[in-house]
Amino acid sequence: MSKLKINDKALKKAHSLIKSHHYVLDSDWSESQPSADAENDFVAAHDWDAYGEWFLALDSEVNEQTKEHYKFPYGDFQRLHRSALIAAKQRAAQNDYLVVEEAADELLAELTH
Repeated sequence: MSKLKINDKALKKAHSLIKSHHYVLDSDWSESQPSADAENDFVAAHDWDAYGEWFLALDSEVNEQTKEHYKFPYGDFQRLHRSALIAAKQRAAQNDYLVVEEAADELLAELTH
């Protein structure tokens, strides 16, 4: 099992998006999540640091300049998606990534307030 750690920059960005109302409450994450091409375009237009801010966890065993380093996406590079947080929480629970599950749960709770 890979070593995942919480991406503090991503959490900060997610909280900021919620505070500024840049989120989608009702979406189908399987249809809303960025495609591989959209991810490539984002990295090309920005950088790996900006790309990483859209993922709740980092895999410390994988090179930082690869998509495999970034785990548990929560948005579409513009807005946070509630459905992405739900998917992240469920997948984290299935794979025993308690810190990721808790982070997703924290953000979901913030969305309801």
